[in-house]
Amino acid sequence: MTAITTLSGCLALLGPEARASDGAVDIEIRGDRVAEIRPHGASTPSGDVVDMRGRLVTAGLINGHHHSHEGFYKGRKDNLPLELWMNYVRPLKPIEYTPRDVYLRTMIGAIEAIRSGTTTICDDTNVSPRIRPDHVEAIFQAYEDLGIRAYVGITLFDKPFFRAVPFVDEEFPKPLLEELDRTKMFGADELLGFARGLARDHHWSTSRVATIAAPSAPQRCTEPFLLAVRAMADEYDLPVMIHVQETRMQVVTGQLWYGSTMVEYLDRIGFLKPMTALIHGCWLNPREIEILARTGVSVQHNPGSNLKVGSGLAPIRALLDGGVNVSMGTDGCGSIEGTDMQNALYLAALLQKLRGDYTTWVGATEAFEAATMGGARALGRAGELGAVGAGRKADLVAYRLDTTPFTPLNDPLQQLVYAAGRSEIDLVMVDGAVTMRDGRLTRVDESALLAEIAETHARIEPELTASEADVERLVEPYTRIWRRCQCIEIASDTYPARFDR
Repeated sequence: MTAITTLSGCLALLGPEARASDGAVDIEIRGDRVAEIRPHGASTPSGDVVDMRGRLVTAGLINGHHHSHEGFYKGRKDNLPLELWMNYVRPLKPIEYTPRDVYLRTMIGAIEAIRSGTTTICDDTNVSPRIRPDHVEAIFQAYEDLGIRAYVGITLFDKPFFRAVPFVDEEFPKPLLEELDRTKMFGADELLGFARGLARDHHWSTSRVATIAAPSAPQRCTEPFLLAVRAMADEYDLPVMIHVQETRMQVVTGQLWYGSTMVEYLDRIGFLKPMTALIHGCWLNPREIEILARTGVSVQHNPGSNLKVGSGLAPIRALLDGGVNVSMGTDGCGSIEGTDMQNALYLAALLQKLRGDYTTWVGATEAFEAATMGGARALGRAGELGAVGAGRKADLVAYRLDTTPFTPLNDPLQQLVYAAGRSEIDLVMVDGAVTMRDGRLTRVDESALLAEIAETHARIEPELTASEADVERLVEPYTRIWRRCQCIEIASDTYPARFDR
């Protein structure tokens, strides 16, 4: 028998436009979908009636980019650009996590995601240098247990991570280079075979916790490998996410390796298609934006992370005006300390006001759309996710209006973006099932999990510290490479992502 729930007497942001309802409404949910939205009191509510008077119901936020493998690295580094920071969260020698450790590590970001109004999260999780199926199963299980909608992609690459920057053979000491080159990786065929198995067993059309194709970045993949991932995604109708041109150095890398930018290279080899999200896209020029619009590719905006590692501001207004879909995410806990999508909303709407005339600024409406409908479009699910409407998935969030961010209430959407935070979120539903109610998670014992996470971190922290000390050997040559790349010119019409370039 189909479960029926009615959210009674709420205000709501309705439809893809997130327009405020004209007075209180009742939202009737049958199974995993919204069945009807009607004026409050128009008919007797059905099923489990949840009193939502004094609440604002919205579409759940879609966090399009996260790295659960960074969970234990929260708060460990600051004031480092991406290329000097990122090696610390990818140990040269693997830390021996148990499946339970991986489960708890995943919960670090997943719990905060739910608490910040997120109903869908996309997790690009690193399993190198060897595949551990029990670790991947633990990640899927964490999201299943919490009740969130998740897309889990194992990071796909076939080149050694340390070789994803120019000038390595020139700047690395020969003995260190020889040592790193001896490190064994999984084979490309083995990795793709495992990813195919995930696509068969955890497809988004049948599973709430599904898989996504996650090739790490062009510079970390050979061209044949990229094309093999593209073919796999096409065969299984999978969304794709790939890191592209987050930093100026990555633009330089494209020029040196491909004779063009990475966007132009990916277009040239036929990689760019709809349901593909370029993660970050901070450093772009007008010609690349035309390519993205033509190919139906989304740009996945991670404002907090891009600030923390100094990558800069993505040209969001130029992307929107150029017809490119923009979605939103947080990135991993190592770079930005959390998965708080409320904070990402706030930053996205404010930071873009640093660029251009005020008549072109990005505001609350566009930021909220990127975090809802933009995310749905990027995943190929614009008809199901990202909005409150009849026939859509019942992925919903309710905010308390009897709080200071919403008092007095003038514009609920603007106040949600610029003033509200996690503490105002009262209820979260995914697939019509309540995952948080009255501010408490309903499917897991949050206090027990947090205590266990703290105990686990205390046990493994010495290994994290030792691993980071091992990575220090790479800092000096990487710094020389980073500074060398800063001196190489890029196209003069590239939208400036930083004040100093």
